[in-house]
Amino acid sequence: MRLIILGAGGYGKTVADVARQSGKYEQIYFLDDGQQTSDLILGTCSEYMKFADGNTEMYPAFGNNEMRLDWMKKLSDAQIVLPRLIHATAYVSPTAEVGAGTVVLPLAIINTDCRIQSGCIINCGSIVDHGCVIEEGVHISPGTVIKAENRIPRATKIEAGEVVPLRAYPL
Repeated sequence: MRLIILGAGGYGKTVADVARQSGKYEQIYFLDDGQQTSDLILGTCSEYMKFADGNTEMYPAFGNNEMRLDWMKKLSDAQIVLPRLIHATAYVSPTAEVGAGTVVLPLAIINTDCRIQSGCIINCGSIVDHGCVIEEGVHISPGTVIKAENRIPRATKIEAGEVVPLRAYPL
């Protein structure tokens, strides 16, 4: 299996690291519009269809939530599989759901009965407590705590270290 990551910046490298540690991918490459200085960069993001095949998954590694969601739609419309990447040190409850194109980084916790929709970033050491709904494209920054029974709206960014009180965003 091959993974092509759109965007070779810091977040793209982080995604590659999680993917590499998963052991699922034999090859990991990038497409990037700015950097062309590495053998791992195959071309620009707009060339993605040249690399689409049944053995390739693609992930848009853009910190801009709307841009990531736009690229997810393009890739999905082209019937390209979007991976769900969960670091081995993260905890995801067996009753939680994690959508396609979501990345869960080291030491994150997704607790009981949570629904994490597609295209989310659940960053290092963040906690999503029981019964939360994280809508598509949300970025939960490092060290964030989302207390129980919150619905975080689409494409929201919760900043590092923030604590979202119980039911602050009602379900």
